Amino acid sequence: GGTACVVTGQPFDTAKVKMQTFPNIYNGLVDCFVKTYKQVGFRGFYKGTTPALVANIAENSVLFMCYGFCQQIVRRIVGVDRKTKLSDLQNAAAGSFASAFATLVLCPTELVKCRLQAMHEMQLSGKIIQGHNTVWSVVKGVIQKDGPLGFYRGLSSTLLREVPGYFFFFGGYELSRTFFASGRSKDELGPIPLLLSGGFGGSCLWIAVYPVDCVKSRIQVLSMAGKQAGFMGTFVTVVRTEGVLALYSGLTPTMIRAFVANGALFLAYEYSRKLMMKQIDSY
Repeated sequence: GGTACVVTGQPFDTAKVKMQTFPNIYNGLVDCFVKTYKQVGFRGFYKGTTPALVANIAENSVLFMCYGFCQQIVRRIVGVDRKTKLSDLQNAAAGSFASAFATLVLCPTELVKCRLQAMHEMQLSGKIIQGHNTVWSVVKGVIQKDGPLGFYRGLSSTLLREVPGYFFFFGGYELSRTFFASGRSKDELGPIPLLLSGGFGGSCLWIAVYPVDCVKSRIQVLSMAGKQAGFMGTFVTVVRTEGVLALYSGLTPTMIRAFVANGALFLAYEYSRKLMMKQIDSY
């Protein structure tokens, strides 16, 4: 599921990070795509793909594993049998709980991904003299400068994004599946309803938490150039100096990516899960 998400959404994610961190350089999605292609070529859209793959595979593995555990916790809290189907709202709460655990594996890999994606702009703006162009060089740079805890720059903003965001993510997905199922079992849904449901869930997540993600990207990228303020400090600085709309820079590629990538994520997740369950049942 995580692999499908990255393969389909990485170019839009790269544009999102660039536009969030350097809103004055780009005048929209098309301008960002054109400038990136001219400056770095097609490979520029897939900068940070390796850590993005690691991040998404790790995050979604932990997320969906913990989602199952958190569903059982929710069942205990509401006092129902462990095989009882949860409501869409209860599934949304379970997803929100699960995201807190996924954040611990997501934050370090996303920091490396964001820095690789915005490395060209950091050099162009003069914030850093020489950039790191490989995953290992970025990892080594973080360890040398800040130590292992440096990988958790932006952890609080990542948590602020993930916990409420995944409530809307799983809530939107389950509500959409309920709508398409129309009284039937959700497990009987075909690929198109699953794609649309995943896309709707992803859109709900990003609409709800986009300003938080913008602050997170700035903290993780700009901390390369020196000490960077925390979540509230960065948030206030952006609003005062650039206005509220700066918090929504890069929203267009994010919404395109959210629908396409999360549709692919849930489609791959549901079908791979069914395949695995069949293998288990055959033993």
